[in-house]
Amino acid sequence: MATKGLDHWGDILVVVVYFCFILGIGIWSLCRPNRGNVNSYFLAGRAMPWFAVGASVFSSNIGSEHFVGLAGAGASSGIVLVLYEWFVIFEILACAWMFLPVYISAGVFTLPEYLHRRHGRGRIRVYLSCLALVLYILSKLVVSIFSGSMFIQMALGWNMYASIIALLVVTGIFTVLGGLTAVMYTDTFQTAIMMIGAVIVTGYGFNEVGGYSNLQTKYMNSVPSVRNENTSCGLPKQDAFHLFLDPVDSDYPWPAIVLMSTIGAVWYWCCDQMIVQRSLAAKNISHAKGGSILTGYFKLLPIVLLIFPGMISRVLYPDDVACTDPTVCEAVCDNPVGCSNIAYPKLVLELLPYGLRGLLMVVMFSAVMSSLTSIFNSSSTIFTMDIWRRIRKEATQRELLVVGRVFVVFMCGVSVLWVPIIKSSSGGKLFTYMTAVEGYIAAPLGIVFLFSIFWTKTTEPAVFFGLIIANIVGGIRLVLEFVYPTPSCGEFDERPQILSKMNYLYFGVMLLFITASVIVVVSLLTSPRNPDELKGVTWWTRYGQETSGETIECTNSNVNNDITLEADTEDKEEKTACQKILTVLFGKTDVHQVEEFQVEKRRKFLLQGKNSSTLLNINAI
Repeated sequence: MATKGLDHWGDILVVVVYFCFILGIGIWSLCRPNRGNVNSYFLAGRAMPWFAVGASVFSSNIGSEHFVGLAGAGASSGIVLVLYEWFVIFEILACAWMFLPVYISAGVFTLPEYLHRRHGRGRIRVYLSCLALVLYILSKLVVSIFSGSMFIQMALGWNMYASIIALLVVTGIFTVLGGLTAVMYTDTFQTAIMMIGAVIVTGYGFNEVGGYSNLQTKYMNSVPSVRNENTSCGLPKQDAFHLFLDPVDSDYPWPAIVLMSTIGAVWYWCCDQMIVQRSLAAKNISHAKGGSILTGYFKLLPIVLLIFPGMISRVLYPDDVACTDPTVCEAVCDNPVGCSNIAYPKLVLELLPYGLRGLLMVVMFSAVMSSLTSIFNSSSTIFTMDIWRRIRKEATQRELLVVGRVFVVFMCGVSVLWVPIIKSSSGGKLFTYMTAVEGYIAAPLGIVFLFSIFWTKTTEPAVFFGLIIANIVGGIRLVLEFVYPTPSCGEFDERPQILSKMNYLYFGVMLLFITASVIVVVSLLTSPRNPDELKGVTWWTRYGQETSGETIECTNSNVNNDITLEADTEDKEEKTACQKILTVLFGKTDVHQVEEFQVEKRRKFLLQGKNSSTLLNINAI
């Protein structure tokens, strides 16, 4: 059955109004005062309130991979993957309570910069910067533009190239113009839209299937009409409504998924630039903690807002969402492997009335654009502050702003170059590709940061070679998975035993153990930095540990946590129209370099009142 598109004027109007509003935010950001400096563009002037921090973190996370992948996983596998949403709440809170105070104490823009200051050598910073950019491009960016183009294809009937270019133009314009402030305020708006829209879809879906009890019964009977009767292909999993699955034979063994969604997820929630950058932009530590608590509450909702709708979509459209016959799947979604990825947009476009269909497609566009803008801004921050500043040590703020914006354009170009690869890849393989890259390459980063922050005897050679070894081992497994792809349902598994016998989650746990072992052994064999060199860069030596009776030498003026020193006086001469345009787009023509986030301001950021601290701690618990 062909999926309805957005052919009603009411749906199209909603989408047009949404895109105009998003572009308006980018233009508004151009008119803000004090936007022409690095601190404002990359860290939103360190002035974001708690609700914007929490909404932006959640919106950056709940992106296209969730509306495509998590809803699709619900359709194909059940509720088990919600553990990745619930267990990470501990990491979200740990970031604000334990990691962020150290990052602020170190006075850094980026996470690679933190490792440089912690260990005193630049090679770990350069390696981690390059690794982060590669991960952004090869995993997050690919998944976002793939799913975004799929939404537009289903809604408007455009081809993939036109769909992706349209997305990149809109997201690129307001990311380039507005910086992190525009991104975070847009995320706040889009989070509200996503919540309202997802609740509407869930309500319509449960009404259609007759409630949760009927969903359980109907899901277990949602079998496609065309399937091989001699195999289990197309049948719902018997443990679809279980959270903790068999530790040996299941696709998601519970011991491995618990470890990978806790320790293995530290890198994403506590050490990834895209997530942590939002907390670094908070007004102070109280607003950062408040934002993390808000995100934690939001993370309780995906089972209702995404997984159940995916399962409902399978119940209502089993021949499409649960297809297993390659010919049928090819006709439904141009993917012979399977069509579970279309579960959420299929539900929206088939079930909802006019007007609401446009609203819910806006919800999915919001998720895609939140992911893209977060990737673009965080990538440009890492490239500009960690790579370009090493090449051009005397770069002015205007130069850094220009480089940051140009790099966003470069990322858009790379995205377009990825179009042929995306078009030739199946949706299921693409999502597996994303999780594999992150599990095999990125997860060991969490171990590196844990040891660097909480063990003062950790040395630079230990974290550098620990990460290198883990990436080599993980890279070998990743290559093997592409050389020997997972067989289709019903086919005999002839892959090497390291692939066929060892679940990818258990392999991820093994990588964490290898990384930790290398760091401990090498650290014990090498000399650690002395206490003076560790001042402000570990949990035990951080700034901001003053008791309530201590005073801090800090001016009584309104500290705006600015990381740069602006000129006290500005050129009063009249500017030409061209000069004014350049100033609006690229900042002032100052010659000041990016300077240290002053220690007094770091302490000021980290101070909390007794009442606010108590309230936040109670909410966290």
